[in-house]
Amino acid sequence: MSNQGIHPKKQRIGVIGGGQLAWMMAMEAQELGMELVVQTPKLTDPAVTIALNPVLAPVADPAGTQILSDRCDVITFENEFVDLSALNRLETAGTLFRPRLQALEPLLDKYTQRQFLAAHGLPNPPYVTLDANVADEVVHELAGSLGFPLVLKTRRLGYDGQGTFILRSADELLQTWSHLNRPPVLLEAFIPFEKELAVMVARSLTGDIAVYPVVETQQVDQVCRRVFAPAQVAPAVGHTVDAIARTLITQLDFVGVLGIELFLAPGNKVLVNEVAPRTHNSGHYTLNACETSQFAQQLLAVSGQPLSSPAMTCDRALMVNLLGFENANSDYAKQRQLLAQIPNAHVYWYGKQESRPGRKLGHVTVCYEKNEEGREIAQHIEATWYPAANS
Repeated sequence: MSNQGIHPKKQRIGVIGGGQLAWMMAMEAQELGMELVVQTPKLTDPAVTIALNPVLAPVADPAGTQILSDRCDVITFENEFVDLSALNRLETAGTLFRPRLQALEPLLDKYTQRQFLAAHGLPNPPYVTLDANVADEVVHELAGSLGFPLVLKTRRLGYDGQGTFILRSADELLQTWSHLNRPPVLLEAFIPFEKELAVMVARSLTGDIAVYPVVETQQVDQVCRRVFAPAQVAPAVGHTVDAIARTLITQLDFVGVLGIELFLAPGNKVLVNEVAPRTHNSGHYTLNACETSQFAQQLLAVSGQPLSSPAMTCDRALMVNLLGFENANSDYAKQRQLLAQIPNAHVYWYGKQESRPGRKLGHVTVCYEKNEEGREIAQHIEATWYPAANS
């Protein structure tokens, strides 16, 4: 019997979420011969333009996820804003999630995330949690044990600096917490770090692990503005971060890609800041600077295929986020044309229709040589993108 004209069925991956992470995953799915279906609330969400047959539903809507599961072979995640108890019922009924929901569970709440890290010997800043019924005098006592300044984080649903506050007194702590209506929060000691670092790590269904280079991230107003790869750190720091990444993803029994943000404190001390159970902003540079991007690696992992090399293909690389600096409706075509003229620049525009301050509208990656100054390239990108008053 001839096989002419017979094509193997493409693997179809479902993604809960349809933002820029799913959009970049969809681009890589095309390269890998896969199909992507997303569950996302709006037709204007970035991934809708490229993914197959989207399910228009909120990401936490289990009925939408049931429809998604009927349209794909396996479901993965673009964000962590899900209803885990509702998804557990779907998993019990046979829906295949990768990573497994059990692997996600300790990471979705920042307090249980800290507890998981501590239970497996991974380095945390000192921390405590506050519940709504804690008396003010106890809040003073707990905060005093950490010292000021300290960091307050809402335990669920925070991202891009939202739900994170640096506080300098007990009065400021109580005022901020009351303004939030006293939800459960995490308090952490403020770490006087020398650098902020990040690493992407992937794990396959068979337990193989791929660790990407350690990168330096730079934040402005608690939102990532720049990433430099690889980070210029002592070899011992790189070994420590690698060990943290491997231990964490193994102990979680996690299949897919994790993003781990870290602090480099004085004395080359490494502490975990936060863990994202998905592809991550600090790994965007991998699209142009690594043999396998974080998005392709995620698809390989969740589809049950072997991982591919995370090695860099250039000496150094940087990524600059194009953040909104005004409330406007614009595609910023002029700025994007100028950015595209920068040598070795790759401009990614997410197609979002509305700009607002701090919103991630796109990013630029540049590969460069060791003898070039990455910070000067980043400054040139930012000078081209931002009005002078905001740069």
